[in-house]
Formats: sequence, C-alpha cells, structure tokens
Amino acid sequence: MNDLGQDLELRLVRYFTVVAAHQHFGRAAADLHVAQPALSRQIQRLEKYLGVRLLDRVPQGTRLTPAGQKFLPRAQALLRAARQAELAVREQAKTERIAIGYVEDLVITAAVRELRRRYPDAEIATRYLSCRDIGALSDKRVDALIARAPLPLAADDVFTTPLYEEPRMLVVPRAHPLADRASVTAEELAGEEAAPCALQTADWASYRILGADVPPIESYEDKLELVASGRAIAVLPVGDRRSSLRSDLVTLPIEGAPPSQVVLVSRKGDPNPMIRNLRLAAEAVLTAPAA
Repeated sequence: MNDLGQDLELRLVRYFTVVAAHQHFGRAAADLHVAQPALSRQIQRLEKYLGVRLLDRVPQGTRLTPAGQKFLPRAQALLRAARQAELAVREQAKTERIAIGYVEDLVITAAVRELRRRYPDAEIATRYLSCRDIGALSDKRVDALIARAPLPLAADDVFTTPLYEEPRMLVVPRAHPLADRASVTAEELAGEEAAPCALQTADWASYRILGADVPPIESYEDKLELVASGRAIAVLPVGDRRSSLRSDLVTLPIEGAPPSQVVLVSRKGDPNPMIRNLRLAAEAVLTAPAA
C-alpha cells in the first residue's frame, strides 16, 4: 500500500530501471553514484509505495518479479515522458527570447512595446546598429533586423517582410539654388554624381550623397556637415527628421523617385517563434511617420 498523500517519485522510478538494467545492486549503485545500502532502501520505498515486490535477490544479483516485469516498460515510458516535458519547457524558455536590431533613425518603440504586451514573459532586447553592422543578422548577434531596403544581404539567406514605404526628400544647404523650390524631380538629379558608399547596394539606396569628388563618409553627422558646407546634396527618406534639426539645411520633396521601403529581415529557416511574433506586432503598429 502506498504512502498516503505521497506522489510517485521519479527518482525512485529511475533507480528501479537502473537496477533492472544491471540486474545487480552493486553495479547499479556505482552507476548511480549512491551507496548500495541507500539504493536498497530506495527500492524498498518504491515497493512499499506500489504494494508489490519488484525485484528478487538471487546469487547472481537480482531478477525482476512478474510485477517488476510488468512495471519496467511503464517506468521507462514514464521517465521518457518526464524528460520530454522538461525539454519542451526548456526549449520554450530558450526560444521566447529575441534580439532586435534597428538602424539609422528608425523608431521601433511601438513594435517592441506591442511585442512585450503580447509576450510579457519573453526576453526582448534591442540593439542599435550602424550601417556597417548589417552583418549582425548573419552572425546571429541579432535575430531580426528592422532597416531600410535595399540591404547588402543575399536574398537566398533572409526572409524579408515589407512594413511601410516613405517618399524621399532632397536635403540642400540653405544657399543652394534649389533651396527655394517647392520640389525637384528625380530626372533633375539623374546627372548628379553619387558619392561612393561604404556598403554598395542598388540604385536609390536609402541614403545617397550626390556631388563630385566627395570622399566616402560613414558618419551621418559628417554627411550632413558635408551638405551644409555646400560640397554635396543628400537624398534621404522623409521619415528621417535629423536634418530638420539644422537651421542651415533645407528639405524638399522629390517627385518621381521610388519610395524608401522599411523592412523586417530575419534569417531563413530560423526556428525562433519570437521572430514571427515580432513580424505580426510590427505589421500591426509600425507605420510611416506623418509627413
């Protein structure tokens, strides 16, 4: 008869299966790293709980009783089920974690807040990335990336979700001949020489510096300083408001230019379910900033 109010202990079940496998208390005790008398007492506890004898001692060691033979496969199945339950919970805990990279001036607060609201127990981290940190996705420093397309990533390696589009604007110094215009056209800019970019992408990249003999510049602030000095002009998404902080710069719409696209990118085949959760949250709340 079992102990009133006591549940079957998995530890005792495991001890029994090890003794059954070795058919010897001494070898089983060595395998379990417990003293043989202690192991014998634990098996007796299990037998008392079940109300039957599971093992008989014989000169060669031990052998299963009929009740032990019936209990053994069920004991093994019970241990397997317990292990599977443990692994499932551990895997869930491991995958409910995400690091989100974002670049340039993009504000992803709404998406992160919505993701945290939907998954309050998940570990959600954000990481600001410079244009040279795009490789953070490939080398798994981040699980997902919110950025402006096009990106210098192989299409076969990533899964891309468009989030929203923004028109483009031209940024010129206040004394520039175009500064008083209501807008310019893409055709008017077609003859301008594009400055070399640290990360070469397709035409109409998110950020373009136009001007002759302009050296490569990585810092956004240095790019604005170059424009303010009259050495170049810049094409930016209208959502990037940083140029508006400078009184010596003027912005004007560009007609006929393809829009800038903000996308969410993740590695193809990544099993992390939080990536899909982020995608749904971002699609629900991230929209183009008001013009």
